[in-house]
Amino acid sequence: MLSVEEEAVIVAFRRYTLLPLDDCLYALQPTIPHLTRSSLHRCLQRHGIGRLPDIEGDKPAKRKFKAYPIGYFHIDIAEVRSAQGKLHMFVAIDRTSKFAFVELNEKAATAVSCCA
Repeated sequence: MLSVEEEAVIVAFRRYTLLPLDDCLYALQPTIPHLTRSSLHRCLQRHGIGRLPDIEGDKPAKRKFKAYPIGYFHIDIAEVRSAQGKLHMFVAIDRTSKFAFVELNEKAATAVSCCA
């Protein structure tokens, strides 16, 4: 069980450094030897700082797909290897309805992809 003073140290450290949980744990263990990962996490949760705040520019801005009519398919081809050999996977996804079609072929020729 953490004392009030130890909790104050933990909260001040987290607010000042904004380090992730494991980094806080490794930095604070020399000062608070009986500190465990779970007790640190519970302490941070109690004080409302269990999650680090999102930082602007941390993640790229989300963009929406362009609006397409039903029937516009996005097609991808991937090579799949197994113990039996190599196959080519064709995936077609309708951007509007999210309908997906998958087919495996031994060859990845143009004629195969057009007729899939």
